[in-house]
Amino acid sequence: MAGVPLALIALTMTACIPQDDDPRRGYPMADSRDRQDTRFDDRYPEDSPPPRRARREPRRYEPRDNQRPYEPQGGYPPERIATLPAPLAAWQASPVTPSARQVAPSVYVVRPGDSLSAIGDRTGAGSDAIARANRLPLPFVVRPGQRLTIPGGRYHRVAAGQTGIAISRAYGIDWSRIIAANDLREPYTLRVGMRVLIPDTTTRSAAAERAAAFTLDIDDIVTGSEPALAANQRPARPSASPQRRLAPTQAIAAPARLTSGFDWPVHGRIVTRFGPGARGERYNGVKIAVPLRTPVLAAADGVVAYAGSGIPQLGGVVIVRHGDGWATVYGHASKLLVQRGQAVRRGQTIAMSGDTGGASRPEVHFEMRKGRTPIDPQRQLPAI
Repeated sequence: MAGVPLALIALTMTACIPQDDDPRRGYPMADSRDRQDTRFDDRYPEDSPPPRRARREPRRYEPRDNQRPYEPQGGYPPERIATLPAPLAAWQASPVTPSARQVAPSVYVVRPGDSLSAIGDRTGAGSDAIARANRLPLPFVVRPGQRLTIPGGRYHRVAAGQTGIAISRAYGIDWSRIIAANDLREPYTLRVGMRVLIPDTTTRSAAAERAAAFTLDIDDIVTGSEPALAANQRPARPSASPQRRLAPTQAIAAPARLTSGFDWPVHGRIVTRFGPGARGERYNGVKIAVPLRTPVLAAADGVVAYAGSGIPQLGGVVIVRHGDGWATVYGHASKLLVQRGQAVRRGQTIAMSGDTGGASRPEVHFEMRKGRTPIDPQRQLPAI
C-alpha cells in the first residue's frame, strides 16, 4: 500500500461514491400532474391499492333515537376494490310525456259493484286523492248510494318504469311539491296505473320552477328515483355482488328494518358542521377532511339506493337505505365501488374519497336522514 500513488487511491474512492438516483425512483418529486385535482373519472389503476387503515379497538355506546346497539367486532375486513362502469340513472330509463288529464271538481254517487279504483278510472281522478278528500279509512270500502267528493286537478297516470323525478321534470314541478300534494309516505313507491296529482305552478315564474325541477338534490333521489311497480311485479332482492347490474326500470326491495347500529364512514377532521352556516345557508350533513383515496365505509348495514354523479355539487355520491326510514349519503367520492341494488355491511368499503363536485379539498360529505328529515350525525354517533 505504501507504494501505491496517492492519485490512484483518490481516483478509486471517487468511483465508489454512488451517483444521484434517478428522481423517478424512490420518493417521487412533486409534479403538477400529481396534484389533488381529481375528477369523477376512475383514473386510479386497480394495481394501486389504497393505504391501510389502522386497526381500531372495539367501542360501545348507548343508542339514541331507538337505534339498535352498535357493537363492532374490531377492525374492518379487507375489501376487493374493483373498477366499475358508471351506473345508469334510474330516472332516465322511461321518459315521461306530460299527458295529465284535467279533472273538474264534482260529486260522484257510488253505483252497485263500484270500487274506489273503478271510480278513479271513471272520473279520471286518483283513487288515493278521492280517499283523502272523503276521509275513507283502509281498505277504502265504498257503499252504493254513497256520495263522494271528487277533487279537481291535473292527474298524471303512471306508466311502467316511470319515476317520480322523471314525472316532476316532465311537468316542470319540484318533486317535493308532488310528494306533498299526494301525501306520499316512506318508501315513496309509485304503482303502475296510479294517478298522481300534479300541483299548479307556484307564484314563481314557470321558467324558474322548471329549472328547479331539473336540479337534483338528495331528497329527490331518496324519495323519487325508484321506478313504478306493476300490480304483479316484485322489487329485485338485494345482491352482495358488485357485478350485478339492474335494469333502470327494475325497482329495488329496500330493507324494512334497521339491522345494525351506525358508525362513521371515515375518521378525520370535521371541517363543516351540520346546521346553519355563517351566511345563513343550511348544511344537511357534515364534511370530513381526509387524505385523498381514503376508503369510505358503509355506516350501517343496508342496500345501495344510488351510486353516481347526478348531483354536480357533490360529485361521486353513494346513498344507502338502512330500514326504519334511515338513509345515509356519502359525497365527493373519486371512485364508486358499489352498484344500485347491492347489499352492503357496516364497515364495507363503498367508495374512495376525493375532491369531486364542489369540494375545495379531499373530503367526505356525510349525511344521515330519517325519512325526509336530515339528522345531525354528531348527535347520533360517538365522538369522531
